[in-house]
Amino acid sequence: MKKVIIVEDEMLAAKRLQRLLAGQEEEFTVLAILDSVKNTARWLATNPPPDLMFMDIQLGDGLSFEVFEIVEVACPVIFITAYNEYALEAFKLNSIAYLLKPITPGDLQQALAKYGEMARLFTAVRQQQQVAEIRKSLLDGYKKRFMVKVGDHIKSVNTGDIACFFSRDKATYLKTFAGRNLPVDYPLEQLQEMVDPLQFYRVNRKYLVNINAIEDIVAYTNSRLELHLPHPEDGPVIVSRERVAGFKQWLDR
Repeated sequence: MKKVIIVEDEMLAAKRLQRLLAGQEEEFTVLAILDSVKNTARWLATNPPPDLMFMDIQLGDGLSFEVFEIVEVACPVIFITAYNEYALEAFKLNSIAYLLKPITPGDLQQALAKYGEMARLFTAVRQQQQVAEIRKSLLDGYKKRFMVKVGDHIKSVNTGDIACFFSRDKATYLKTFAGRNLPVDYPLEQLQEMVDPLQFYRVNRKYLVNINAIEDIVAYTNSRLELHLPHPEDGPVIVSRERVAGFKQWLDR
C-alpha cells in the first residue's frame, strides 16, 4: 500500500484523482488533500513524508514550487497543471512526471509505472547507503574522541559523552552531558562529517545534537520544534522549520 497526498485547490479535480487512484491494481491511500502552499508546507513539516505526492502547480496562494523553498520535500512528486509552461521548472525539483489536466487513466497509469520503477531503484540505493553507513561505523570511520584544551591542559573527551556541538561568536564548542563547554577546532560543517549521523543531527545552523541528549521535544511556533537538552543555560534549542521533516525521519530510524 502506497501512501499519497494530493495538493489541489479544486476539490472536484482532487476527488476525481482520488477515484482514479482507487481504480489502480496497486493500493493507494490518500492521507490528505491540501489546497494551498501554506497548508502543504505545514503538513509536510509535521508528518512523516508520504510515498508519493500529486501537486497541482497553480494554487490559490501561489505556485506549489514555493513549498520546496519552505520545507524539505522527501518524496517523489507528480505535478499536475492545466498548462505546460512549468514543465522545465517542475523537473528541476522532485518531479517524476508532469500531467496535463484533465488527467486520463492512461496518463496516470504511465506516470505510476514510472514511479514504481524509480521507487524500486531508490529503495535499492537507500539500502546500499544504509549498509555503507553501518559498515563505516563498525570500521571506526567516525571519531570516537576529541582532544580539547582546558587552560594549559589537553583533555580527551569521548564522543559518547558529548551532548551537542554548537557555534557561538565565530567559535565552535562541545557541551558534555556534565554541562562543560569546551572549544573544538572544527566548524560544525566539518563535525557533521566526523561524527556518526545515526547519533548526531544538525538541527539548525548553530547546533549539532546527540540523540541521547534530547530530554523532551515540544511543538514550537511556525511548525518548528523545541528541544530540551541537559544544562540549558541558553534556553531550549529550536529545530529550524526546513529541518523538521528530516529530524523526524532521523528520530524514527
